[in-house]
Amino acid sequence: MAKNVAQAQAQSPLEKNSLASLDQKLAMAKRCSHEGVLAGAKAAAVATVATAIPTLASARMLPWAKAHLNHTAQALIISTVAGAAYFIVADKTVLATARRNSFNKNSNIDA
Repeated sequence: MAKNVAQAQAQSPLEKNSLASLDQKLAMAKRCSHEGVLAGAKAAAVATVATAIPTLASARMLPWAKAHLNHTAQALIISTVAGAAYFIVADKTVLATARRNSFNKNSNIDA
């Protein structure tokens, strides 16, 4: 008997709506984060190429860079820029997507 009462309470429309809403919010968050990861990876790839070319060229041509920038320093410069580009672009993309979705949600409720 208690089992049937618990099932009846779990099947109430209010709880169904809240669970559906929670599932929808989780799906939206997953999509936002996925978009951020893709945008961040693209930005990191571009930043890696844009940083690697002048870093490697200067380490071969400039006397000061040739004397002070070993392979580890060059890799550190390139990877730091790539990591920074990834996190900055991913964060901005997630925030922009969340903001856009929150505006869309408010406009759908008003309409």
